[in-house]
Amino acid sequence: MRLFIRTTRTLQPTEQGKLFYEGACNVLNAVEEAEAAVNNVTQNPKGSLYIAAPLGIGRRLIAPDVPAFKKDYPLIDIRLRLSDRKIDVMAEGLDVAFFLGTPEDSNLKLRKIADCPRVLCAAPEYIARKGHPKTGEEIVRGDHACLALRFPGATEYRWTLMTEAGPQKYSVAGPYESDDGDVLIGWALNGEGIVMTPVFDVAEHLAAGALVVVADDTPPLPVQLGCLYAHRRHQDPKVRLFIDFMAARMSRKLKK
Repeated sequence: MRLFIRTTRTLQPTEQGKLFYEGACNVLNAVEEAEAAVNNVTQNPKGSLYIAAPLGIGRRLIAPDVPAFKKDYPLIDIRLRLSDRKIDVMAEGLDVAFFLGTPEDSNLKLRKIADCPRVLCAAPEYIARKGHPKTGEEIVRGDHACLALRFPGATEYRWTLMTEAGPQKYSVAGPYESDDGDVLIGWALNGEGIVMTPVFDVAEHLAAGALVVVADDTPPLPVQLGCLYAHRRHQDPKVRLFIDFMAARMSRKLKK
C-alpha cells in the first residue's frame, strides 16, 4: 500500500498514509502514557498486598516490621494471613507466601532468604522427670514425648538430625500433635515434651531458661526460609518492594 507520493520536489502522504500516521501517533501516545503510569506507581506504589506466612514467621519476623514498611510506603495496605497449614498461593489470590522448608509447587517463583537454625528443646520440668537426652538415639530409645508439627494427610513424623555419620532420620512419636507451631511451644513450656523449632521461635524462652536445648550432640538441620510468588506478579512494584524490605529485615534478625 502506497503511504507517500514522492516527486523530485515534494513528499506528500496519501489518504492511507494519513490514517496510518494518526494511528501510529495514537499508539506512541498510549505507550508514553503507560510508561508514565508505571513510573508513577513505582515512585508512589499503592494498593493492597495479600501476604501469607507461618505463624511463627508472621508473628516474630514479619508483623513487627509491617508498620515500618507502611511508613515508607503509606499508600500500600497489608493484608497478612497467618497459618501453619499448606498454602495454595494461586487459588487463594495471594501476592506473596513466606515458608519454612522446601515448597512443592514448582510453578511459582521461589526466593530463598536465609537458612534458619533449629533446636530441640524441652522445659526443665520435663528434663527433671524424663532425663536429658544428648542424641536423637537417646530420644528414641528413652521413650521421650515428642511434640509433632503434623498436617492433615501426614502419615509419619520424623526428625532429621546431624550425626557424626551425616544426616540421620529418626521416627519419633508422642501423645501430642498440632498444625500450629506455637501450640507445640506452649506444650513444651508446660513440660509436656520435646519440640523441634527454629531458634527465633524460642530464643526468648531459651535465654530465660524456660526451655533448655536437648540432643545437642545431634542437632536438627537448618530449615530454609523463603517466599513464593507468581512470576507475573513479581513485576508489580508493590510485591518487589515488600519482598526486598522484609528479606533484608529477616536476614538481620536471624544473624543476631
